[in-house]
This record gives sequence, structure tokens and C-alpha cells, in this order.
Amino acid sequence: MDFDVAAFRERFPSLASGIAHFDGPGGTQTPREVGAAIADTLTGPLSNRGRQVASARAADDAVTAFRQAYADLLGVPPTGIVHGRSATQLTFDLARALAKTWRAGDEVVVSRLDHDANVRPWIIAAESVGATVRWIDFDPATAEVDVDAARAQLTERTRLVAITGASNVLGTKPPVRAIADAAHALGALVHVDAVHLAAHAPIDVAELGADLLVCSPYKLLGPHCGVLAADPALLDTIHPDKLAPSSDAVPERFELGTLPYEVLAGATAAVDVLASLSPTPHAHRRDRISDGLHAIDAHETRLRERIERELTAFGDDVVLHSRASDRTPTLLVTLPGRSTAEAAQHLADRDVAAPSGSFYALEPFRRLALPGDEALRAGLAPYVDDRDVDRLLEGLAEFLGR
Repeated sequence: MDFDVAAFRERFPSLASGIAHFDGPGGTQTPREVGAAIADTLTGPLSNRGRQVASARAADDAVTAFRQAYADLLGVPPTGIVHGRSATQLTFDLARALAKTWRAGDEVVVSRLDHDANVRPWIIAAESVGATVRWIDFDPATAEVDVDAARAQLTERTRLVAITGASNVLGTKPPVRAIADAAHALGALVHVDAVHLAAHAPIDVAELGADLLVCSPYKLLGPHCGVLAADPALLDTIHPDKLAPSSDAVPERFELGTLPYEVLAGATAAVDVLASLSPTPHAHRRDRISDGLHAIDAHETRLRERIERELTAFGDDVVLHSRASDRTPTLLVTLPGRSTAEAAQHLADRDVAAPSGSFYALEPFRRLALPGDEALRAGLAPYVDDRDVDRLLEGLAEFLGR
């Protein structure tokens, strides 16, 4: 299906700023519908969740709609959807809860490809009980994860494997299903950080091989929060710390305190924006979401390939580290002999947002041995167009003196 980027951009008031946004991996811009949903819910009537009066029903309906929207996005039952302040918070909470069932000598496997939010919580939890941490590596020359090498890190003592669905700096989509199948054969759980993946590809938690999966609505056009998706039967076996009077039902047992109903409404609206891109408006929402994400992927892939082609004209002045055969439209580059922080500032002075840093990807940067622990990241989002790409490339050429 065709993707009308000009029409899509009209839905984003913030784009009137004139900024060319290549900072989508850190958080996308927000469409008008999302802001309206937040404002409409917050300005009420709104009370604590219940069914007695209209204000209470509004809160309850916001929760129900949120769970159904992310069930449709991720392919799990609504009772398998948990709200959290962030994916990081959800992962820390899960790690602490699961560690209660681990013992000294158990093993937890993490990945050098991952954002630290899917590394440090598991390391801390493992250390708290004397479990061993093992590592899945990637090849810095190709940015690929070798399946056999990953399988070699799994043993009969493996209790959990934490792996990204897509790297937030390199874009690499590792072979999650193959790794998950090997982990499941040994009785281990698989936790997938899909924060970066969910913005660029349809997800089915079971087909991916994930037992537990987190994503962040603010990376896919929504407000700042996190989502955990899992089989409700699995969630029923996990017992997080909670207040004594709070519900022990799934998924409520994982949600601490009163939920931010207005944020849930905004997150639901973001899913509906993705679904609205489908040419079949009467299809099931999950199918419409898939249509929308496939259209976005085709648009973003075309722009990514254009940027890559034109970067080759810079020769040795630019090194592209995003090289995996299967990846998202996220490009990590270094500029030999030059500061990427200065390049990012040069671009920012021209209203091009392409930041420099390590982006909480501590292990990938260690593995790549990048100088100064910094690189320039240009990440595409669906509202980026060819004029934005022109400005990015022209700004880089100017910075490089070409």
C-alpha cells in the first residue's frame, strides 16, 4: 500500500517548528489525536476507576481500551497487558520478582547488543542471588548475532534469556525466534526488549518466541509510558512486591498505585493512528495495525537506503556501523578524526535533530570500541520525508567540508 507522508505529517503540530527529526529512536513526535485523547480524558469527568458514576466509568474505560489496544498491537490477550512508567521500570520489577525463584548456580543470559535497560536489571537480579551471567555476543564487523554462538551460551542451568528485538543504536534484528526455541528447549524464559522494534514492525509475541516482552508507546507516536505483554497464565506465576490491599489479579498485581488514565488514553490513540493508515478501515484493528506498520516500513526503508547510498560519497570521512542484513531504519555513524558531538551540534544549529552519544547502549559501544563512547545516530520515523533527508545530508557535507 502507498504511504502518503505529506498527509501524515499534517497530523503532527510539532512539525511546524521546522525541525527535521532523526531522533525517533529516543522518542517520536506526537500526533494531534494523541494529544486530544490525553486532554479530553484529563479534563474529565474523571475519578478513580469504577462503574458507579460517569467519571469513574471514564477511568475504567480508559484502562480497558488501553489493554485491548496493546493486545491488538502485540498479539496477546488484554489480560496479558501491563502498564508501567517505562520499559526500564517494568524490566527491573520483573527481574526482582523472577529472581525470587533463582538460586546460586542458576544462569541468566544477556546480550551485548542490548540497551542497558535489558542488561543491568538482569545482572543486578542475578548477583542478588548468586546466579551466573552469561553473554550473547555480536560481530562488530557485521553487527550480526551468530545463532550458533548464541545457543552455545545456553545450558541446563539457564533460567532466563534477555535479548533485544532490535538494537536501538545499530538497528540489528537478532534471530530472536531461533534463540528462543533453544532457550525453551532447556526450560528457560525469554524476555524481549521490543522498544525499538515495535515502532517499525508488526509483532506477535508468541511467534517471536517471547515469554515476556516490553515496549514503549512514546517510541511509536504515543505518550511516555511502558507496556509489558505476556501470556496471562505466565503472569499468574510471577509474584511482584505489592501493597497488601491492592489487587492480586493479573495484570493489576504488576501495576503499582493509581494508573494515569489520561496517559493510557493517549497510548491507545497512538495505536489507532497506526491502524488508521490501513486501506481496509473495516478490518480487525490488529490487521489494520499490521497494514500501517508495513506501509511505514516500506517508506522508512526507502529513505534509509537513500541515506546509505549517499553516505558512500563521503568515502572514509564517514563510517557506518549499522550493517546487519535485517535491521530497522536506524543508522549509527562515526566520523574519523572528527567529533560526532560537534557534528550533532552543527546539525542542530540548522534544525536537524540527529543526536550524538551512546544512548544507554553501554554494551554495544564497549563491543564496538568507539572512540569517546559517542557516535551520531540518525533514526527514521514515519513523518520523516525526503526534504528532511536532504537537510541531514547537506548538513553533514557542510560539516565535513565537502
